Amino acid sequence: MVSVAQSTQAKTGGGFRRRLRLAWMRNDWLRGYALLSPTLLFMLGLLGAPLLALIVLSFWTQRDFTLDTTFTLDNYANFFDYPHSPIYIVLLWRSILMSATATAAVTLLAYPVAYFLAFRVKQHKLIWIILITVPFWISYLLRIFAWKVILGFNGVINSGLIALGLIGKPLEFLLYNPTAVTITLAHAWAAYAILPIYVSLEKIDRSLLEAATDLGDGPVKRFLRVTLPLSAPGTIAAVLLVFIPTVGDYVTPTLVGGTSGIMIGNIIQSLFGKASNAPLGAAVSIAMIGVVTLLVCALLSAIGYRRIKAREI
Repeated sequence: MVSVAQSTQAKTGGGFRRRLRLAWMRNDWLRGYALLSPTLLFMLGLLGAPLLALIVLSFWTQRDFTLDTTFTLDNYANFFDYPHSPIYIVLLWRSILMSATATAAVTLLAYPVAYFLAFRVKQHKLIWIILITVPFWISYLLRIFAWKVILGFNGVINSGLIALGLIGKPLEFLLYNPTAVTITLAHAWAAYAILPIYVSLEKIDRSLLEAATDLGDGPVKRFLRVTLPLSAPGTIAAVLLVFIPTVGDYVTPTLVGGTSGIMIGNIIQSLFGKASNAPLGAAVSIAMIGVVTLLVCALLSAIGYRRIKAREI
Protein backbone atom coordinates (compact mmCIF):
# COMPACT_ATOMS: atom_id res chain seq x y z
CA MET A 1 0.00 0.00 0.00
CA VAL A 2 2.78 2.39 0.84
CA SER A 3 4.53 1.78 -2.44
CA VAL A 4 1.29 2.31 -4.36
CA ALA A 5 0.64 5.59 -2.52
CA GLN A 6 4.16 6.75 -3.13
CA SER A 7 3.87 5.84 -6.80
CA THR A 8 0.55 7.70 -7.10
CA GLN A 9 2.05 10.76 -5.34
CA ALA A 10 5.06 10.70 -7.64
CA LYS A 11 2.85 10.50 -10.71
CA THR A 12 0.64 13.31 -9.43
CA GLY A 13 3.68 15.48 -8.69
CA GLY A 14 5.19 14.67 -12.06
CA GLY A 15 1.95 15.55 -13.81
CA PHE A 16 1.73 18.86 -11.96
CA ARG A 17 5.30 19.76 -12.85
CA ARG A 18 4.64 18.81 -16.46
CA ARG A 19 1.54 21.03 -16.61
CA LEU A 20 3.44 23.86 -14.97
CA ARG A 21 6.26 23.49 -17.50
CA LEU A 22 3.78 23.50 -20.41
CA ALA A 23 2.07 26.61 -19.02
CA TRP A 24 5.49 28.25 -18.68
CA MET A 25 6.33 27.45 -22.30
CA ARG A 26 2.97 28.58 -23.71
CA ASN A 27 2.44 31.81 -21.77
CA ASP A 28 4.87 34.48 -22.90
CA TRP A 29 3.50 36.98 -20.38
CA LEU A 30 4.27 34.56 -17.53
CA ARG A 31 7.87 34.20 -18.64
CA GLY A 32 8.12 37.96 -19.11
CA TYR A 33 6.91 38.72 -15.60
CA ALA A 34 9.14 36.00 -14.17
CA LEU A 35 12.18 37.57 -15.82
CA LEU A 36 11.12 41.03 -14.64
CA SER A 37 10.25 39.92 -11.11
CA PRO A 38 13.58 40.98 -9.50
CA THR A 39 13.29 44.47 -10.98
CA LEU A 40 9.58 44.70 -10.15
CA LEU A 41 10.19 43.66 -6.55
CA PHE A 42 13.03 46.18 -6.27
CA MET A 43 10.83 48.98 -7.67
CA LEU A 44 7.94 47.93 -5.45
CA GLY A 45 10.20 48.16 -2.41
CA LEU A 46 11.53 51.59 -3.38
CA LEU A 47 8.11 53.01 -4.26
CA GLY A 48 5.75 51.05 -2.07
CA ALA A 49 7.62 51.28 1.23
CA PRO A 50 7.88 55.11 1.28
CA LEU A 51 4.25 55.44 0.17
CA LEU A 52 3.13 53.06 2.91
CA ALA A 53 5.16 55.01 5.46
CA LEU A 54 3.55 58.24 4.22
CA ILE A 55 0.06 56.74 4.58
CA VAL A 56 0.77 55.58 8.12
CA LEU A 57 2.26 58.96 9.05
CA SER A 58 -0.85 60.78 7.76
CA PHE A 59 -2.94 59.15 10.52
CA TRP A 60 -0.69 60.41 13.31
CA THR A 61 -0.60 63.80 15.01
CA GLN A 62 2.20 66.27 15.65
CA ARG A 63 2.37 67.30 19.31
CA ASP A 64 4.97 70.04 19.58
CA PHE A 65 8.23 68.16 18.95
CA THR A 66 6.83 64.65 19.34
CA LEU A 67 4.59 62.40 17.23
CA ASP A 68 1.37 61.04 18.69
CA THR A 69 0.89 57.65 17.03
CA THR A 70 -2.76 57.40 18.01
CA PHE A 71 -4.91 56.76 14.95
CA THR A 72 -6.82 59.88 13.90
CA LEU A 73 -8.47 61.41 10.83
CA ASP A 74 -7.93 64.99 11.97
CA ASN A 75 -5.33 65.70 9.28
CA TYR A 76 -7.72 64.71 6.49
CA ALA A 77 -10.50 66.65 8.19
CA ASN A 78 -8.27 69.73 8.12
CA PHE A 79 -7.63 69.22 4.41
CA PHE A 80 -11.25 68.73 3.34
CA ASP A 81 -12.81 71.20 5.78
CA TYR A 82 -13.32 73.72 2.96
CA PRO A 83 -15.41 76.45 4.64
CA HIS A 84 -12.97 76.85 7.52
CA SER A 85 -9.62 76.12 5.87
CA PRO A 86 -9.88 76.58 2.10
CA ILE A 87 -6.18 77.03 1.43
CA TYR A 88 -5.42 73.35 0.67
CA ILE A 89 -8.36 72.87 -1.70
CA VAL A 90 -7.71 76.19 -3.43
CA LEU A 91 -4.00 75.47 -3.91
CA LEU A 92 -4.69 71.94 -5.14
CA TRP A 93 -7.21 73.26 -7.67
CA ARG A 94 -4.77 75.99 -8.75
CA SER A 95 -1.97 73.44 -9.09
CA ILE A 96 -4.15 71.21 -11.26
CA LEU A 97 -5.12 74.13 -13.52
CA MET A 98 -1.53 75.36 -13.85
CA SER A 99 -0.25 71.86 -14.51
CA ALA A 100 -2.99 71.20 -17.08
CA THR A 101 -2.18 74.49 -18.83
CA ALA A 102 1.53 73.68 -18.88
CA THR A 103 0.77 70.16 -20.15
CA ALA A 104 -1.41 71.51 -22.97
CA ALA A 105 1.29 74.01 -23.94
CA VAL A 106 4.01 71.35 -23.86
CA THR A 107 1.96 68.94 -25.98
CA LEU A 108 1.07 71.59 -28.56
CA LEU A 109 4.71 72.63 -28.84
CA ALA A 110 6.16 69.12 -28.76
CA TYR A 111 3.90 67.54 -31.39
CA PRO A 112 5.16 69.63 -34.37
CA VAL A 113 8.75 68.98 -33.33
CA ALA A 114 8.14 65.23 -33.05
CA TYR A 115 6.25 65.27 -36.38
CA PHE A 116 9.16 67.03 -38.07
CA LEU A 117 11.61 64.46 -36.72
CA ALA A 118 9.46 61.51 -37.74
CA PHE A 119 8.35 62.57 -41.23
CA ARG A 120 10.70 65.28 -42.49
CA VAL A 121 14.14 64.30 -41.20
CA LYS A 122 15.48 61.53 -43.41
CA GLN A 123 19.10 61.29 -42.24
CA HIS A 124 20.99 61.71 -38.97
CA LYS A 125 17.88 61.54 -36.80
CA LEU A 126 20.00 60.65 -33.79
CA ILE A 127 21.90 63.92 -34.14
CA TRP A 128 18.63 65.86 -34.23
CA ILE A 129 17.38 64.07 -31.13
CA ILE A 130 20.62 64.82 -29.30
CA LEU A 131 20.42 68.49 -30.29
CA ILE A 132 16.87 68.67 -28.95
CA THR A 133 17.81 67.09 -25.64
CA VAL A 134 21.10 68.99 -25.13
CA PRO A 135 19.45 71.88 -23.21
CA PHE A 136 17.97 69.33 -20.81
CA TRP A 137 21.39 68.01 -19.86
CA ILE A 138 21.75 71.14 -17.74
CA SER A 139 20.52 71.02 -14.17
CA TYR A 140 16.79 71.57 -13.71
CA LEU A 141 17.54 74.23 -11.11
CA LEU A 142 19.85 76.14 -13.46
CA ARG A 143 17.22 76.15 -16.18
CA ILE A 144 14.70 77.67 -13.77
CA PHE A 145 17.23 80.34 -12.80
CA ALA A 146 17.78 81.02 -16.50
CA TRP A 147 14.07 81.69 -16.97
CA LYS A 148 14.17 83.92 -13.92
CA VAL A 149 16.89 85.95 -15.63
CA ILE A 150 14.91 86.05 -18.89
CA LEU A 151 11.61 87.09 -17.31
CA GLY A 152 13.02 89.28 -14.54
CA PHE A 153 12.44 93.00 -13.95
CA ASN A 154 15.82 93.77 -15.54
CA GLY A 155 15.87 90.56 -17.56
CA VAL A 156 16.51 89.85 -21.20
CA ILE A 157 12.94 90.51 -22.40
CA ASN A 158 12.50 93.79 -20.55
CA SER A 159 15.98 95.02 -21.43
CA GLY A 160 15.45 94.17 -25.10
CA LEU A 161 12.06 95.86 -25.31
CA ILE A 162 13.39 98.98 -23.58
CA ALA A 163 16.41 99.09 -25.90
CA LEU A 164 14.10 98.88 -28.92
CA GLY A 165 11.97 101.70 -27.51
CA LEU A 166 8.82 99.57 -27.42
CA ILE A 167 8.23 100.11 -23.70
CA GLY A 168 9.19 102.89 -21.32
CA LYS A 169 9.52 100.83 -18.15
CA PRO A 170 9.97 97.13 -17.40
CA LEU A 171 6.94 94.88 -17.57
CA GLU A 172 6.15 93.62 -14.08
CA PHE A 173 3.71 90.87 -15.04
CA LEU A 174 6.35 88.59 -16.62
CA LEU A 175 7.66 87.22 -13.33
CA TYR A 176 6.26 86.04 -10.00
CA ASN A 177 2.86 84.92 -11.21
CA PRO A 178 1.17 81.75 -12.53
CA THR A 179 2.09 82.65 -16.12
CA ALA A 180 5.81 82.56 -15.31
CA VAL A 181 5.37 79.17 -13.62
CA THR A 182 3.48 77.80 -16.63
CA ILE A 183 6.11 79.03 -19.11
CA THR A 184 8.96 77.59 -17.06
CA LEU A 185 7.24 74.23 -16.60
CA ALA A 186 6.42 74.05 -20.31
CA HIS A 187 10.09 74.47 -21.22
CA ALA A 188 11.43 72.23 -18.45
CA TRP A 189 9.29 69.24 -19.46
CA ALA A 190 9.35 69.63 -23.25
CA ALA A 191 11.75 66.74 -23.87
CA TYR A 192 9.53 64.37 -21.89
CA ALA A 193 6.73 65.08 -24.36
CA ILE A 194 8.74 65.15 -27.59
CA LEU A 195 10.29 61.70 -27.26
CA PRO A 196 7.16 59.54 -26.66
CA ILE A 197 5.24 61.39 -29.38
CA TYR A 198 8.17 60.91 -31.77
CA VAL A 199 8.32 57.17 -31.04
CA SER A 200 4.58 56.86 -31.66
CA LEU A 201 4.80 58.76 -34.96
CA GLU A 202 7.86 56.81 -36.08
CA LYS A 203 6.00 53.50 -35.70
CA ILE A 204 3.14 54.51 -38.01
CA ASP A 205 3.01 52.35 -41.13
CA ARG A 206 3.66 54.70 -44.04
CA SER A 207 1.55 52.52 -46.33
CA LEU A 208 -1.53 53.64 -44.40
CA LEU A 209 -0.75 57.24 -45.29
CA GLU A 210 -0.28 56.27 -48.93
CA ALA A 211 -3.59 54.42 -48.89
CA ALA A 212 -5.35 57.49 -47.45
CA THR A 213 -3.83 59.62 -50.19
CA ASP A 214 -4.96 57.16 -52.87
CA LEU A 215 -8.49 57.33 -51.46
CA GLY A 216 -8.55 61.09 -51.94
CA ASP A 217 -7.59 62.45 -48.52
CA GLY A 218 -5.61 65.67 -48.52
CA PRO A 219 -2.85 66.46 -46.02
CA VAL A 220 -5.25 67.79 -43.38
CA LYS A 221 -7.73 64.89 -43.62
CA ARG A 222 -4.90 62.38 -43.72
CA PHE A 223 -3.45 63.86 -40.57
CA LEU A 224 -6.77 63.98 -38.71
CA ARG A 225 -7.98 60.53 -39.80
CA VAL A 226 -4.72 58.53 -39.80
CA THR A 227 -1.71 60.22 -38.22
CA LEU A 228 -3.36 61.77 -35.18
CA PRO A 229 -5.35 58.67 -34.07
CA LEU A 230 -2.36 56.36 -34.55
CA SER A 231 -0.11 58.70 -32.56
CA ALA A 232 -2.61 58.91 -29.70
CA PRO A 233 -0.74 56.42 -27.43
CA GLY A 234 2.42 58.53 -27.54
CA THR A 235 0.45 61.74 -27.04
CA ILE A 236 -1.39 60.29 -24.04
CA ALA A 237 1.90 59.07 -22.58
CA ALA A 238 3.38 62.55 -23.02
CA VAL A 239 0.39 64.15 -21.30
CA LEU A 240 0.69 61.81 -18.32
CA LEU A 241 4.48 62.18 -18.11
CA VAL A 242 4.13 65.95 -17.87
CA PHE A 243 0.90 66.38 -15.92
CA ILE A 244 1.51 63.98 -13.02
CA PRO A 245 4.92 65.32 -11.85
CA THR A 246 4.15 69.01 -12.42
CA VAL A 247 1.12 69.03 -10.11
CA GLY A 248 3.39 68.52 -7.11
CA ASP A 249 6.28 70.68 -8.28
CA TYR A 250 7.50 73.18 -5.69
CA VAL A 251 10.92 74.32 -6.96
CA THR A 252 9.57 76.22 -9.98
CA PRO A 253 6.82 78.09 -8.08
CA THR A 254 9.30 78.96 -5.34
CA LEU A 255 11.74 80.61 -7.76
CA VAL A 256 9.47 82.21 -10.37
CA GLY A 257 5.95 82.01 -8.94
CA GLY A 258 6.00 84.52 -6.11
CA THR A 259 3.07 84.75 -3.70
CA SER A 260 0.46 84.46 -6.46
CA GLY A 261 2.11 81.49 -8.17
CA ILE A 262 2.61 79.02 -5.32
CA MET A 263 1.29 75.48 -5.74
CA ILE A 264 0.29 72.63 -3.45
CA GLY A 265 3.87 71.35 -3.46
CA ASN A 266 5.03 74.53 -1.71
CA ILE A 267 2.56 73.92 1.14
CA ILE A 268 3.67 70.29 1.47
CA GLN A 269 7.32 71.34 1.57
CA SER A 270 6.50 73.97 4.19
CA LEU A 271 4.56 71.49 6.34
CA PHE A 272 7.46 69.05 6.34
CA GLY A 273 9.98 71.87 6.84
CA LYS A 274 9.29 75.14 8.64
CA ALA A 275 5.90 74.16 10.05
CA SER A 276 7.26 70.88 11.46
CA ASN A 277 3.94 69.15 10.92
CA ALA A 278 4.89 66.02 9.00
CA PRO A 279 1.57 64.17 9.59
CA LEU A 280 -0.47 67.00 8.07
CA GLY A 281 2.05 67.24 5.21
CA ALA A 282 1.66 63.49 4.65
CA ALA A 283 -2.15 63.81 4.62
CA VAL A 284 -2.00 66.64 2.08
CA SER A 285 0.39 64.56 -0.05
CA ILE A 286 -1.87 61.50 0.04
CA ALA A 287 -4.92 63.63 -0.78
CA MET A 288 -3.07 65.17 -3.73
CA ILE A 289 -2.00 61.72 -4.96
CA GLY A 290 -5.59 60.49 -4.67
CA VAL A 291 -7.07 63.42 -6.59
CA VAL A 292 -4.44 63.19 -9.35
CA THR A 293 -5.00 59.42 -9.60
CA LEU A 294 -8.76 59.92 -9.96
CA LEU A 295 -8.24 62.54 -12.68
CA VAL A 296 -5.85 60.28 -14.60
CA CYS A 297 -8.21 57.29 -14.30
CA ALA A 298 -11.13 59.45 -15.49
CA LEU A 299 -9.09 60.64 -18.47
CA LEU A 300 -8.04 57.11 -19.44
CA SER A 301 -11.59 55.82 -18.98
CA ALA A 302 -12.98 58.59 -21.18
CA ILE A 303 -10.42 57.81 -23.88
CA GLY A 304 -11.18 54.10 -23.70
CA TYR A 305 -14.94 54.72 -23.85
CA ARG A 306 -14.51 56.99 -26.85
CA ARG A 307 -12.45 54.35 -28.66
CA ILE A 308 -15.11 51.71 -27.99
CA LYS A 309 -17.81 53.99 -29.38
CA ALA A 310 -15.67 54.77 -32.43
CA ARG A 311 -15.26 51.03 -33.14
CA GLU A 312 -19.00 50.45 -32.82
CA ILE A 313 -19.68 53.21 -35.32
